[in-house]
Amino acid sequence: MRRVRLGMVGGGEGAFIGAVHRMAARLDDRYELLAGALSSDPQRAAASAAAIGLPRSYDDYREMARVEASRADGIEAVAIVTPNHLHAPIATAFLEAGIHVICDKPLAVSLDEGEALAKLARDKNRVFAVTYTYTGYPLVRHARALVRNGALGDIRVVQVEYAQDWLSMPVETQANRQAAWRTDPALAGPAGCLGDIGTHAYQLAEYVTGMRPSQLSAEATTFVPGRRVDDHVQAMLRYANGARGMLWASQVAAGEENALRLRVYGTKAGLMFDQQAPNELWFTPVGGASERITRGRVQSPEALRATRVPAGHPEGYIEAFAQVYADAAGCIALGTTQGDEWLTTVEDGVAGLRFVEAVLRSSAGDGEWVGVE
Repeated sequence: MRRVRLGMVGGGEGAFIGAVHRMAARLDDRYELLAGALSSDPQRAAASAAAIGLPRSYDDYREMARVEASRADGIEAVAIVTPNHLHAPIATAFLEAGIHVICDKPLAVSLDEGEALAKLARDKNRVFAVTYTYTGYPLVRHARALVRNGALGDIRVVQVEYAQDWLSMPVETQANRQAAWRTDPALAGPAGCLGDIGTHAYQLAEYVTGMRPSQLSAEATTFVPGRRVDDHVQAMLRYANGARGMLWASQVAAGEENALRLRVYGTKAGLMFDQQAPNELWFTPVGGASERITRGRVQSPEALRATRVPAGHPEGYIEAFAQVYADAAGCIALGTTQGDEWLTTVEDGVAGLRFVEAVLRSSAGDGEWVGVE
């Protein structure tokens, strides 16, 4: 199986998520990283490229898109791992050059930007994947299969939460680069916690249930004095089939590390997934005993596709991230822009931005019910 020629924008020295993307791309040997504009600072870009043995380093992503598109051995896809405000301009430059895109979430800083990217990707017939990491877990995919196959019956209740505590204090004022850009609306966009982890929770619920809410009532709150974006979000959700849901995302939940949890309840059974214990899924039929389903033992095609090692050998975050990359590689290699049923694409990114826009609109209206789609 041939490897996809890959480039990267962002992810230089001191960046967290760039290294994660590189590990994910390497894990299944589906990519060859050949080029990058790893920093907007030319010296940092060159030093970062040298540190990881990158063959071709660029000072500017526009030059990179132009030159790589003209090379016979140029990159086929680019990974975008920058602060949010750069996602749209970088993706646009590479799509215009005919290069596939793998972008971190959120897709952009506004719904208008996101919709423009989706249209451009369609017009250019390019694959555009959005790295909603947690959809790559085998047991998330098995949970999705259970819902699709009717094991839960008709869905009645969807509960999803994503809780962290790392922004409980004003660390953005203490030389914390990750906190600084995530709490700067000029770099992160108008949504703080909402865009950073709220979109992950929203996508996980949609991915497993296959449902997006038609209406919501939400409140976006800023607890830390002086912070310019929200750090806590809560929303009630209404679905077209009559189901109800709740979404809670917080980066000021003292004591929480990376607590992304999903519970789905139907007329026949319920299920529960906790990202911090990703090798198990709980399934409970009405009136029956809870069943602990473990990764490596389930035989559904959805779970097996994303499973790499035998039962009892834990798989986690990097493997889930790698699965998104593997799914994207398969689409690129086949030359299809439609993705497969597992890959999260630019359309999922747009759906996340519609959710962000609806939450901000509802919150500004003191929690009024607003349409989402």
